[in-house]
Amino acid sequence: MGKKRIIDQSGETVPTDKATTPTPRGSKSRVVSGTLYVQATYNNTKLLFTDNDGNALFASSSGTLGFSGAKKGTPFAAAKVGELIGEKAAEMGVREADVVVKGVGSGRESSIRAFSSKGIQILSIKDATPVPHNGPKSKKPRRV
Repeated sequence: MGKKRIIDQSGETVPTDKATTPTPRGSKSRVVSGTLYVQATYNNTKLLFTDNDGNALFASSSGTLGFSGAKKGTPFAAAKVGELIGEKAAEMGVREADVVVKGVGSGRESSIRAFSSKGIQILSIKDATPVPHNGPKSKKPRRV
């Protein structure tokens, strides 16, 4: 199985390395605005960036960056995740974003600050942390 030759219409042979060179990675579509979802728990911080239709574009967490154990829940790890997502969004051409925060972890604020430091304007911040409003019925008292 030798090298494949490609001959164009004029009869000249085209080098195969030019014909089979893959296109550079990156999105073909340009997104101007989107939504950043931040889920900050005590143990981890996850970020998800979507376009305005809700289609996920990229996501990351402090666990995927190599932080492990108790270090995943720190504000430093959350800031690193925010920087990474901010760089990817800036490459795609994002200029403004809405933010939806969920959870009570320590990485809430630092991830948003790191994301906006990449030149992306934050339009609004919404807190969607679930709050119980009575919860399930408690157990009966124990009889001894």
